[in-house]
Order: sequence, then structure tokens, then C-alpha cells
Amino acid sequence: MEISSEELAGRRMMRVMLFTAVFSAMSVFTFNIVLPELRAEFGIDLSQASWLSSGYLLVYAIGSVIYGKLANRYRLKNLLTFGLIAFAVGSLVGFASTAFWQALAGRLLQAAGAAVVPAAAMLIPIRYFPPERRGGAMSMTAAGLALGTAIGPAVAALVLAALEWRWLFVPPVLVLALVPFFRKYVNDDPAPNPGKIDWPGAALLAATVTFALLGTTYLSGWLFAAAALMLCLLAWRLATASDPFVQPALFRNRSYSSGLAMVALISCIASGMALLPPVLLADVYGLDSGWIGFALVPAAAASSALSRMGGKLADRKGDSSLYTLASGLLMLCFTLLAVFSGAAPVWTIASFLIFGSVGQTFLQVSFSISLSKTLSKEQAGVGMGLMTMTNFIVGGMAASVYGLLLDMDTHGWNPLAAGKNAGMFANVFGGFLILHAGLLAYYRMRLRPGRLTKRPLPAEGR
Repeated sequence: MEISSEELAGRRMMRVMLFTAVFSAMSVFTFNIVLPELRAEFGIDLSQASWLSSGYLLVYAIGSVIYGKLANRYRLKNLLTFGLIAFAVGSLVGFASTAFWQALAGRLLQAAGAAVVPAAAMLIPIRYFPPERRGGAMSMTAAGLALGTAIGPAVAALVLAALEWRWLFVPPVLVLALVPFFRKYVNDDPAPNPGKIDWPGAALLAATVTFALLGTTYLSGWLFAAAALMLCLLAWRLATASDPFVQPALFRNRSYSSGLAMVALISCIASGMALLPPVLLADVYGLDSGWIGFALVPAAAASSALSRMGGKLADRKGDSSLYTLASGLLMLCFTLLAVFSGAAPVWTIASFLIFGSVGQTFLQVSFSISLSKTLSKEQAGVGMGLMTMTNFIVGGMAASVYGLLLDMDTHGWNPLAAGKNAGMFANVFGGFLILHAGLLAYYRMRLRPGRLTKRPLPAEGR
């Protein structure tokens, strides 16, 4: 099989993107473990300290959409150069911080730069690979994200064992070494008619998701009302602007809009998979944070090691086959966790999580491929950026809901569940099982290949 020079360049870029994704993933949740230390040093409460993580997540999610939009106007190599330099500069600002606002500014600048990574990771496979070979390309980013998630806690623990928390800002500076490779291999041109950037529309989108996330975090009706108001203003702006930030025709593409709704539900479950197992191991099994980290490493390592296999399977058998396999692995994981949480030993629970982690990675790859096929090249940047933003924002909102659920004193259906909150865990994992079964049925009926259609959309700026 002859490989075009364009696809060969794309393969080189995705290898570099794998390492970039490692640093990006490591940075997302690194500071969660030092929030008590920050609270004590700066005399702030936990909700303020948590903005080092939640603020990063918010800017990272919104930034991925903005970079996707900018990729139609500017060369991707220049956006990557700008973003990675900003990522490193933010790290240096945080490292030199002597006050909390300086550390927060460093984190937000980090996020504003790192947001170019998910945007580029989605665009490079679309621009450089034919649809039948995107799986292998997208799986490389998934491998980097899984690897970063796996080694992030270990690196943080090693750094904190010998140095203070500010040194957690240092590892991302290494991304500067990757900039020359992107400058060498990325060779694309902006769209011929990119149009203007609708910055008021971008600001309204950012305001909508910010108020929605804050409303969920603080359970504030006023913040939810502000989010609803911003959403109405955003809808008005998209309908009346001559060149809106997001073309309304994008949402009239039923395959894309249905897929985006599925992304929201999948993100809710993925957030539970990230949040609930550590709490289960702590509350039900009494493990301390160090042992919890060790218990989660096998699942993350398996996910990183097998992600490439998932991409190759998608290329050979189709993304529908990979989605079915991923959903089966997740449903197996949730069935085992729902039945045996609190009853099986710790090592057994850790082995169950391998099915869920690998399934989640396969699901991410397969659904990214499926959704990319519904988009024209003109809309790929903002369309995939919206998918990334939905993934992060809905996941962050769901995490707040899970925290409320775990505070409830609820009896579970499973008589085997024993220990504090074991019944609640059984209920939640059982709910995940039912939800994934419904999503699989819907996908097979409505979004499988053959039903996916790429509707012609107006090119931006025309």
C-alpha cells in the first residue's frame, strides 16, 4: 500500500503529538494532590485553592474550540508554536510565584497554551489521513493521554517527596523541545476564505460554559440563570451575525448534533470512571493515597499500551466495530464493579478497572473517528473543538454531581456490597451499565457507518 508524502508527514507529526499529549495530560490534574498544602501556605479556603484545577480545566476546554476556529485562519504550525510557548511560559510564571494569584495566573496561562494540543490532535488526522486510516493516528494521541494520566501521579509524588509544590510547574517546560519538530513537519495552509473571527460570539460561548460549570460546582440558582441568559444571547448572536463563531448549519447536521449529545453522556460516565474508583478504594477498602495510586496504575498502563491496537482495529474493521468492543468492555467493568464492590479483594477491583480504562480509551478513539466523518473540512476545527469542550465541561459538571451522590446515605440493591457507601457505588455502577447499553443501542441504530452522513455546510466566510 503506497503512502502519500502528506500522510507520511502526518505520521511523524502524530509521533511528536504523542509526547506532547503526555505533558498535556499530566498537567490537567497534577495540582489536585497539593490543594491542602496551598490552602495552608496562602491562608485560603479549599474552594479558592481548587481553582488551580477547575480554572485550568475551564480555560483548557474553551481554548480547544478557539484554537480549532483559528486553525482556519492561521497555519497550524504557528498556532502550535504559540500554544506550546505559552504553556512553558505559564509554567515558569507558576514556578516563580510567591502569591496565590501568581500561581493561578501561571496555571491559566498554562491552560491557554496547552489547549492547542487537543485541537491539533483532532485536526492533524482529519487533514493528513484518509478516513479509513484515521484510527491509528487518533490512537497515538489517546496513548499519550493515557500514559500521561498513568505517570502523572507518580511524577507528582516523586517531585513532592524531594521538593516543594512549585516544582510541579517544571515538567511542562520540556515541551519547548518539541516545537522544532512541529515547525519541521507541519506544513499546512489556512483556509482560502477564513472570514473574520466572531469574538463576541466566542465570549458568549465562554461565558455560557463558565456560568454553567460554576452553577454546578456551587449549586447556585443565580449562576444557572446567568448561564441560561448567556445561552440565549449566544443563540441570538449565532442567528444574526454575518459570520458567527459557530455556523448554525453545524447543529442542523443531525449526525453531528446527535453525536455531540452522546459525547455529553459518555463524558458523564467517563468522569465517574475517573472520580469514583479512588473514592471506592479509600472509603470502602481503607487505602491511603499512595496505595490508591499504585492500584490505578495497571489500568492506565494497559490503556496506554493497547490504544494503538484499538486504532488499528478501527482502521481494519471500522470504527463501529471498535465502538461495540469498547462498549462491551465498559459494560463488563460496570457489571463486575456493581456486583463485587465491597465484596472482592482490592487486587480484583484493580483488575476490573483494566476493562473500563481500555474500554474508555477505545471509545474515545472510535467516537472521535465517527464524529469527524460527519464534518466538512471547513467545519472540522470548530466541530471537533466543540466535542473536546463538551467532553471536559460536562465531565467537570458531572464530578460535582457525583460528590453529592456520595454524601447521601443510600442503601444499594446488592446484598454483597459491604462497607461505607458500598451500596451507593453498586447503584452508580449499575446505572452506568444501563446507560452504556442504551448508548450502544442508539449508536447501532442511528450513528453506525452507513447512517453517518456528512451534510454540506457553507464554508466559513462565504
